[in-house]
Amino acid sequence: MRPLLQLALGLALLLGSLGSASAHALEPGYLDMRQLTPESWQIFWRKPDVNGAPMAIEVRLPEQCSPRTAPAPNFDSAAWITAWVATCPGGISGGTIAIPGLEAQRTDVLLRIHALEQAVSTIRLTPDSLDYALPQDLSGGAVFTSYLGLGFEHILEGWDHLLFVFALLVLIRDPWRLVGAITAFTLAHSITLALAALGHVSVPGPPVEACIALSIVFLAVEMLKHEDGKQRLSERFPWIVSFSFGLLHGLGFAGALTEIGLPQGEIPMALLAFNVGVELGQLAFVAGVLAVFLVLRALWPAMARQARHAGSPGTAVVGYAIGGVAMFWLVERVMAF
Repeated sequence: MRPLLQLALGLALLLGSLGSASAHALEPGYLDMRQLTPESWQIFWRKPDVNGAPMAIEVRLPEQCSPRTAPAPNFDSAAWITAWVATCPGGISGGTIAIPGLEAQRTDVLLRIHALEQAVSTIRLTPDSLDYALPQDLSGGAVFTSYLGLGFEHILEGWDHLLFVFALLVLIRDPWRLVGAITAFTLAHSITLALAALGHVSVPGPPVEACIALSIVFLAVEMLKHEDGKQRLSERFPWIVSFSFGLLHGLGFAGALTEIGLPQGEIPMALLAFNVGVELGQLAFVAGVLAVFLVLRALWPAMARQARHAGSPGTAVVGYAIGGVAMFWLVERVMAF
């Protein structure tokens, strides 16, 4: 049983350290360029906040533009923003837009280009791809690919959402009930993500984030109070519990998508791509966790059999670890009100 205890304690320490890290540092940057005339562009630049200071990333427009870099930003209580008009004689086609400093960060920058009489182009710049070479024709864009990647990365960086899914995997032992719970969770957060992103539902972000943490506390309590031969509410009706809490988690996803923004004229495609990215990331996480479980069962079969019983030391440690991290998030988010 000792290896399982060590694994659970390690999980608690890891998630606790990640939970205390600055969430702002993982938010994407945002660069919006709107063409006013054939040679002038309205630029809006948003940099994430990192411990009270703007993230160390900058904008560099094509060489023919003036000014090429952003003026000093202002803090809007959530991020650092600035706006200016750049004059680009001859246009920007064939030029390069770069984000110096992004290579040292763990986030991305979403670039949206609104050219005159052309469809909006959406490009995702990453630490491995700091610049974008503008084609001669700015029509179209990689909207689906960009938002698919943003959705995939968001779920893998959303430790509260992943911890909820992990708690479901530990709590629900019946394979078919587990499949039903994961499916219900997916369906629910897809519904509220779409409704909130399209403006049909509006809920303040901080209470939603606190309730998401509370949903994880609930699963931890269910795990700790489980007894052999007696099914808890989450085990009798896992799809109802998962669907109910999935609605909350979908609002959390929508908050992140609102920060990024949706391209006008391509909203359905961007929304679909972001949601598909979230689902792919969730499936990748579930597959990874199940693979670890299978390896542990092969290496320590006796430990695996013992862990299936309610009240086993390993289950208790995992339950307290999950509950402790979730309570920390809950208190932190309530205090942030």
